[in-house]
Amino acid sequence: MDGRDARRNNAGSRFRGGGSPYELTDESPVYVISVAAQLSGLHPQTLRQYDRLGLVSPDRTAGRGRRYSARDIEQLREVQRLSQVEGINLAGIKRIIELENQVTALRSRVAELQQAVEGAAVAMRQREAQVHASYRRDLVRYEDVQQSSALVVWRPGRRD
Repeated sequence: MDGRDARRNNAGSRFRGGGSPYELTDESPVYVISVAAQLSGLHPQTLRQYDRLGLVSPDRTAGRGRRYSARDIEQLREVQRLSQVEGINLAGIKRIIELENQVTALRSRVAELQQAVEGAAVAMRQREAQVHASYRRDLVRYEDVQQSSALVVWRPGRRD
Protein backbone atom coordinates (compact mmCIF):
# COMPACT_ATOMS: atom_id res chain seq x y z
CA MET A 1 0.00 0.00 0.00
CA ASP A 2 1.55 3.32 -1.02
CA GLY A 3 0.78 6.75 0.39
CA ARG A 4 -2.00 7.34 -2.11
CA ASP A 5 -3.83 4.16 -1.09
CA ALA A 6 -3.49 5.04 2.58
CA ARG A 7 -4.91 8.49 1.87
CA ARG A 8 -7.87 7.07 -0.02
CA ASN A 9 -8.60 4.71 2.88
CA ASN A 10 -8.39 7.59 5.36
CA ALA A 11 -10.19 10.17 3.23
CA GLY A 12 -13.13 10.34 5.62
CA SER A 13 -10.85 10.94 8.59
CA ARG A 14 -9.40 14.22 7.32
CA PHE A 15 -11.83 16.20 9.37
CA ARG A 16 -12.09 15.51 13.09
CA GLY A 17 -15.21 13.63 14.09
CA GLY A 18 -16.45 13.62 10.50
CA GLY A 19 -17.38 17.26 11.16
CA SER A 20 -17.10 20.35 9.08
CA PRO A 21 -14.95 20.30 5.94
CA TYR A 22 -13.77 23.77 7.02
CA GLU A 23 -12.08 22.40 10.13
CA LEU A 24 -8.38 21.89 9.31
CA THR A 25 -6.33 18.96 10.57
CA ASP A 26 -2.77 17.78 9.98
CA GLU A 27 -4.15 15.78 7.05
CA SER A 28 -5.87 18.72 5.34
CA PRO A 29 -4.27 19.35 1.93
CA VAL A 30 -3.71 23.11 1.89
CA TYR A 31 -0.18 23.90 0.65
CA VAL A 32 0.74 24.29 -3.00
CA ILE A 33 4.09 22.86 -4.06
CA SER A 34 5.97 26.18 -3.81
CA VAL A 35 4.85 26.73 -0.21
CA ALA A 36 5.51 23.10 0.69
CA ALA A 37 9.01 23.42 -0.77
CA GLN A 38 9.69 26.51 1.35
CA LEU A 39 8.30 24.93 4.52
CA SER A 40 10.31 21.74 4.02
CA GLY A 41 13.48 23.45 2.86
CA LEU A 42 13.55 21.46 -0.38
CA HIS A 43 13.43 22.40 -4.05
CA PRO A 44 10.03 21.95 -5.77
CA GLN A 45 11.65 19.55 -8.25
CA THR A 46 12.75 17.39 -5.30
CA LEU A 47 9.14 17.27 -4.11
CA ARG A 48 8.02 16.17 -7.57
CA GLN A 49 10.69 13.46 -7.59
CA TYR A 50 9.63 12.24 -4.14
CA ASP A 51 6.04 12.10 -5.40
CA ARG A 52 7.07 10.08 -8.49
CA LEU A 53 9.00 7.66 -6.26
CA GLY A 54 6.05 7.33 -3.87
CA LEU A 55 7.96 8.68 -0.86
CA VAL A 56 5.52 11.52 -0.17
CA SER A 57 2.26 11.46 -2.12
CA PRO A 58 0.29 14.70 -1.81
CA ASP A 59 -3.38 14.97 -2.63
CA ARG A 60 -4.39 16.30 -6.03
CA THR A 61 -6.82 18.99 -7.04
CA ALA A 62 -9.32 18.47 -9.83
CA GLY A 63 -6.75 20.02 -12.20
CA ARG A 64 -4.11 17.51 -10.96
CA GLY A 65 -2.18 20.16 -8.97
CA ARG A 66 -0.42 18.89 -5.85
CA ARG A 67 -1.71 19.92 -2.42
CA TYR A 68 0.45 19.11 0.60
CA SER A 69 -0.74 18.75 4.18
CA ALA A 70 1.15 19.54 7.38
CA ARG A 71 1.77 15.81 7.75
CA ASP A 72 3.24 15.71 4.23
CA ILE A 73 5.60 18.56 5.17
CA GLU A 74 6.76 16.61 8.23
CA GLN A 75 7.30 13.53 6.09
CA LEU A 76 9.31 15.57 3.58
CA ARG A 77 11.52 16.78 6.40
CA GLU A 78 11.94 13.21 7.66
CA VAL A 79 12.90 11.96 4.19
CA GLN A 80 15.45 14.76 3.96
CA ARG A 81 16.85 13.91 7.41
CA LEU A 82 17.13 10.20 6.62
CA SER A 83 18.84 11.01 3.35
CA GLN A 84 21.22 13.73 4.51
CA VAL A 85 21.94 12.87 8.15
CA GLU A 86 21.56 9.09 8.17
CA GLY A 87 22.89 8.54 4.66
CA ILE A 88 20.04 6.24 3.59
CA ASN A 89 19.27 6.04 -0.13
CA LEU A 90 15.79 6.80 -1.45
CA ALA A 91 14.91 3.12 -1.98
CA GLY A 92 15.79 2.45 1.67
CA ILE A 93 13.75 5.44 2.80
CA LYS A 94 10.77 4.21 0.78
CA ARG A 95 11.05 0.80 2.46
CA ILE A 96 11.28 2.43 5.90
CA ILE A 97 8.15 4.48 5.20
CA GLU A 98 6.28 1.38 3.95
CA LEU A 99 7.26 -0.56 7.06
CA GLU A 100 6.25 2.31 9.35
CA ASN A 101 2.87 2.49 7.60
CA GLN A 102 2.49 -1.27 7.97
CA VAL A 103 3.30 -1.10 11.69
CA THR A 104 0.73 1.67 12.14
CA ALA A 105 -1.92 -0.38 10.32
CA LEU A 106 -1.08 -3.49 12.35
CA ARG A 107 -1.27 -1.57 15.64
CA SER A 108 -4.68 -0.30 14.63
CA ARG A 109 -5.80 -3.84 13.80
CA VAL A 110 -4.47 -5.18 17.10
CA ALA A 111 -6.45 -2.48 18.94
CA GLU A 112 -9.60 -3.49 17.02
CA LEU A 113 -9.06 -7.15 17.85
CA GLN A 114 -8.43 -6.38 21.52
CA GLN A 115 -11.73 -4.51 21.67
CA ALA A 116 -13.49 -7.44 20.00
CA VAL A 117 -11.97 -9.91 22.47
CA GLU A 118 -12.93 -7.72 25.42
CA GLY A 119 -16.48 -7.45 24.05
CA ALA A 120 -16.69 -11.22 23.61
CA ALA A 121 -15.38 -11.78 27.16
CA VAL A 122 -18.03 -9.44 28.59
CA ALA A 123 -20.75 -11.22 26.59
CA MET A 124 -19.47 -14.60 27.77
CA ARG A 125 -19.48 -13.51 31.42
CA GLN A 126 -23.02 -12.17 31.04
CA ARG A 127 -24.19 -15.43 29.47
CA GLU A 128 -22.44 -17.43 32.18
CA ALA A 129 -24.21 -15.36 34.84
CA GLN A 130 -27.55 -16.03 33.11
CA VAL A 131 -26.87 -19.76 33.11
CA HIS A 132 -25.92 -19.75 36.79
CA ALA A 133 -29.04 -17.74 37.61
CA SER A 134 -31.19 -20.33 35.85
CA TYR A 135 -30.03 -23.24 38.06
CA ARG A 136 -32.80 -24.98 39.96
CA ARG A 137 -32.36 -24.33 43.65
CA ASP A 138 -34.06 -27.58 44.75
CA LEU A 139 -31.30 -29.71 43.28
CA VAL A 140 -28.38 -30.74 45.44
CA ARG A 141 -24.97 -30.66 43.94
CA TYR A 142 -23.36 -34.08 43.64
CA GLU A 143 -19.81 -34.42 44.86
CA ASP A 144 -17.76 -37.50 44.16
CA VAL A 145 -16.99 -39.49 47.28
CA GLN A 146 -13.36 -40.37 47.89
CA GLN A 147 -12.61 -43.97 47.09
CA SER A 148 -11.10 -45.98 49.91
CA SER A 149 -9.23 -49.23 49.92
CA ALA A 150 -10.79 -50.28 53.25
CA LEU A 151 -12.55 -53.61 53.28
CA VAL A 152 -16.03 -53.70 54.74
CA VAL A 153 -17.60 -57.04 55.64
CA TRP A 154 -21.31 -57.23 55.60
CA ARG A 155 -23.17 -59.91 57.39
CA PRO A 156 -26.88 -60.12 57.13
CA GLY A 157 -28.50 -59.88 60.49
CA ARG A 158 -31.44 -61.88 61.72
CA ARG A 159 -34.84 -60.61 61.15
CA ASP A 160 -37.04 -60.60 64.08
